[in-house]
Amino acid sequence: MRTRLLGRTGIRVSPFCLGTMMFGAAGNADHDECVAMVHRALDSGINIVDTADVYSGSESEVILGKALKGRRDDVVLATKGNGRMGGDPNRVGSSRRWITTAVEDSLRRLQVDHIDLYQIHHPDPDTDVEETLGALTDLLRSGKVRAIGASNSTATEIVEAQWTSERRGLARYRTEQPPYSILNRAIERDVLPTCQSYGLGTLVWGPLSMGLLTGKYRKGHTIQNARMRWVPRHLTDAHTLDVVERLLALADEVGTPLTRLAMAFTIAHPAVTSAIIGPRTPAQLEDLLAGADTVLGEDVLDQLDVIAPPGADIGLLDVSPSPLAVSEVARRRRPVEERAAA
Repeated sequence: MRTRLLGRTGIRVSPFCLGTMMFGAAGNADHDECVAMVHRALDSGINIVDTADVYSGSESEVILGKALKGRRDDVVLATKGNGRMGGDPNRVGSSRRWITTAVEDSLRRLQVDHIDLYQIHHPDPDTDVEETLGALTDLLRSGKVRAIGASNSTATEIVEAQWTSERRGLARYRTEQPPYSILNRAIERDVLPTCQSYGLGTLVWGPLSMGLLTGKYRKGHTIQNARMRWVPRHLTDAHTLDVVERLLALADEVGTPLTRLAMAFTIAHPAVTSAIIGPRTPAQLEDLLAGADTVLGEDVLDQLDVIAPPGADIGLLDVSPSPLAVSEVARRRRPVEERAAA
């Protein structure tokens, strides 16, 4: 595979990034098979692997640690932290106290002495971004982390973090990891242009829209699996499924499987550095690798713009990030007593 610059880090990565969310109890519990999938991906030309401490309760990082033995120098290793890792109220979030510990825990599970890209998994409205960036700056200076990034941020949060870094003399986020697919294009309006303005690399997740762009989920078909528990509205929304049928028809017309059409669309955007693939089985991985060289013509991209308009989400992806100012009732309504007193 050809490589692309990851923002302004100077690091070059493949257009496909191997995601390991499905490694472990949440997807594939066969460690040997998962290790073999990592090796197959690396042998195919993929050179960046992404995981997170919360995936399968940290089992994903353990599996990846096994897979990287003897191959560490060939891999741009990315992981994420700030998700809840136990019942203790302080084992979550983006405080200096927790992030410093979370990095040490990830290093131990991955069996490495440094992480190439450490990302804050979700925005943390309860922690000052200066607190987080200060801790990450120290981790960079220690050599335990080589670059830092964020994930699931709004454009406003990206700008605030960049401003804080400049104003306070702290290391700045070099990457962003947002959701992006044919069905989820809202980030084209502000997140992707903001990333371009600040020279951020982007590792986009969900290019197959949690399975909808595989053609497996069809209108009138009933399928029960783990993803139905994670994203039930997304996988059963009638309007979204109507659009999927139109995409399947276009894929047939073009003569390209929908999965390859979806992946090629995602990495065609000039602001996208790499798209994260998250196979659960070797067969799924092989299918994705087979389409790595697919390039869509302008006519096909124009037709996709008609079916799924730029800058818009076709349907709500249940796990897409939503600002707490919108999703949490308490943050958008004054208490009844206060309203009554007014």
